[in-house]
Parts: sequence; C-alpha cells; structure tokens
Amino acid sequence: MHVHILGICGTFMGSLALLARDLGHTVTGSDSGVYPPMSTQLVEAGIELREGYAASNLEPRPDLVVVGNALSRGNPEVEALLDLGLPYTSGPQWLAEQVLPGRRVIAVAGTHGKTTTASLTAWLLESAGLEPGFLIGGVPRNFGVSARLGAAGSPFVVEADEYDTAFFDKRSKFVHYRPEIAILGNLEFDHADIFADLAAIERQFHYLVRTVPSRGRLLVADGEPALERVLEMGAWTPVERFGSDASSPWRLQLERDDASRFRVVHQQDEVDEDAVVDWALTGTHNARNALAALAAAHACGVDLARGCAAAARFETPRRRQEVRGEVAGIQVIDDFAHHPTAFAATLEGLRAATPRGRLLAVIEPRSNTMRLGTLRERLAASTAAADLAFWYQPPGLDWSLDPVLEASPIPARLEQDIDALVAALVTEARPLDRIVVMSNGAFGGIHAKLLAALEVAHG
Repeated sequence: MHVHILGICGTFMGSLALLARDLGHTVTGSDSGVYPPMSTQLVEAGIELREGYAASNLEPRPDLVVVGNALSRGNPEVEALLDLGLPYTSGPQWLAEQVLPGRRVIAVAGTHGKTTTASLTAWLLESAGLEPGFLIGGVPRNFGVSARLGAAGSPFVVEADEYDTAFFDKRSKFVHYRPEIAILGNLEFDHADIFADLAAIERQFHYLVRTVPSRGRLLVADGEPALERVLEMGAWTPVERFGSDASSPWRLQLERDDASRFRVVHQQDEVDEDAVVDWALTGTHNARNALAALAAAHACGVDLARGCAAAARFETPRRRQEVRGEVAGIQVIDDFAHHPTAFAATLEGLRAATPRGRLLAVIEPRSNTMRLGTLRERLAASTAAADLAFWYQPPGLDWSLDPVLEASPIPARLEQDIDALVAALVTEARPLDRIVVMSNGAFGGIHAKLLAALEVAHG
C-alpha cells in the first residue's frame, strides 16, 4: 500500500511514517518545513519527502492519505485530496486502527513532560526485555528513533497529545488510543488556538479517562487541581497517585537539591518498596516524570529496583536539556520548552545542578499560544532562575516583547535577527557559562551557528 502523509515532518506524523514503513507500506510525505531531527530520521529510513504542498504531490495517486492536524481547508494539497476523492484519515485514527489493536497501550498525557516520560517508560520496558513499541514526539537517544512497532503483542507507549486530531475531527488526539494505562502528569492552560479556556481542556482529558477500562489504571500526579477536577467528572478505573504527597502510593524523596538523585517509595496493598534513582537529568519536574514512568513500568511487571537501575542509563530525548556542544568551557544546551512553566522548570533545574558559572536563557516564543499573546504576562518571571535573558522576536509574533523586558527580574535584551543574537551571545559568553536555547522550532539553526561563532571567538 502507498501511504502519503501530509505534514510529515511534524513529530507525531513523522513518527507515524516510520511505523507505516515498518508495516511494509510505501511511504511518501509532504510538508512546508523540513528540518532535523525528524527530517534526518525520515531520509535515513528511505522515505521520500516533498517540500511544500501541491496537488502534484498526490501523483502517483496513493492508496491512503494520512492528514496531520496542522493542515486545514484551503491548503492546495487538502483541496486536491478532496476533489480527487482519495481515501483519507487522521494520524491518531490510523494509529488506533493499524497499530494499537491487541497491544497493551500506555498513554502519557499532560501539558508538560510527555516526551521525557514516554521515552523513559519505553526504556524501562526495553531494559526489562519486553521489547515495547512506541510513538514519541521526539527522538529518544536510547533508541535513536521516535517510533517503532516493537515485538508482536508487547506493550505500546504513546505520547498522548491533547491537541486536536485533524480539520475534520476536532477531538483531542488521545481519545483515539483506548489505553489500558494512562499517565496524567499535569494540566494547565495551553493551545490557545484550539481551546477557549482550561475547562475546555479538562473536558478533553475526561474524554480520555472515559476510554480507560476498569481493568486498567490511571496514574495521576498529586497536587494538580485541574486533574482533580477531571477525576471529579467521573472515573471508572483504579487511580494511583504519584508525587510528593505523603498519602500518594508513589512518592519521591529528593536526595540532591537538583533532583539528579532521589528515592522512590512505593507503598500500596501491603507492598513496601524503595529504590534510588541517580541519573543525568535535573529538576523536580523530571524526577516526577521518572516517578510516573516507574509506576507505569511496574504495572507491566517491571521490578522497582530494576527500573531505577535502568533509569540511571536513560539518555534524554533530543532537544530535552540536550548539550549540543561546548567551546572553551561554554556549554550550549538545547531544550524544547515553549511555555512559561516549562521555561521556569528547565532553568530552575539547571541552576540547581551547577551553581558555578552563569546561566544564559535564549528564548523564542513561537508556539501558537505564544503567538496569540496568551500567557505573556507570565514570561518575565519564568526566567528568574537565569542570570541573563535573551529574547528573540520571531516573524509572525505581532505583539511586542518590550513589556516582558521591562518586567524582567534579571537583565534582558531583545533581538529580531538571529545573526545579531548570535553575535550578542558570543560577546557576552565566558567560560563556565551555560547557554540554554529554548524553542519548539528549528530557531533558524541557531545552535550550530552559535557553536561555530564561539569556536571562532574562543576556541
């Protein structure tokens, strides 16, 4: 079968393409923006990529077109698809129908931390010899790919996004997955282009809760009021909470301020276990992600001590606190953060990890929520853990970042040109500094440009 994927370089759709290829299909795809790491994965997998959207991309005619949620009516390829009467479906529906039947599905949901939690869950299952399948919105470095089928009948881990499914299906993606185990890691307002308010997102999360069978399990973070409101709408599945609350059956106890070492305590139904995780990640948010992954793996039969030992060998997914390089003692770190809460959590974790040297935050507010100006009043405070903040105003951001700079608790500056931003960073940087670049896009290739310029100036 020839499967053509619209929006193939998005993290979800690109991962879907890899699964379709592994099922033996001929896969092609088109997108308006082709950039690593997804484009690299696809090319290496022998998948033909077509830059831009056009009716000609549908020749020769595919047997099925899978439409990404970034595509809408008016797109020339969508219009051609409909006029030609070609069979089409959404990515989540294709996954649910072609990959997930007969699998024990573990869905990882939440506003933040899905990629890290899903990657770690898959790694814990892999380390226990379960050969899981997975689809993750990033590239887990322990696997080197963002998706695989895994062994027949093995568990399948899916990053469960609350974003809408397609132009013809406005439900959240995750309602298609019918998981046996669902992780609800956190919930706050995001995706302002899709949801009117937090209550609308809570309703979608409850639709997910409604699909989990009574023989399954809901792993729910404690201390999350929005998630408690979701459960109050009704739950028909056993609930296990995880976090720091003394009453939660899964708890973490930090043994280092930066959360790079913590103890996991599991107490439920006369079970009393504990083990220590000593790993490369920092930040309490990542420790909570690990706790959720360990609980999910435990539900699949992975011993807690074995799971904690495997967590120590976990490598962060690409673009999650990923060190891209170091020149003359100056580190350049790439992080996918694109929400004020994520900016703050990333910076606080890195600050606690290494008190020496300065922390320079470089931020591109390019998500749809940021472009609409939603949550902009929270941006200034989100950088408080850094020493300096460099804000970049991307094309299409039609509101001014000047008020953010004026309210900044730390010295801040604004640039509208990437080359000028790189030059400013090179001038400012000195040994032991860590430069943390945060964006959910390619950011004009700033990481490579910055490392090259640092090499010229300091190498």
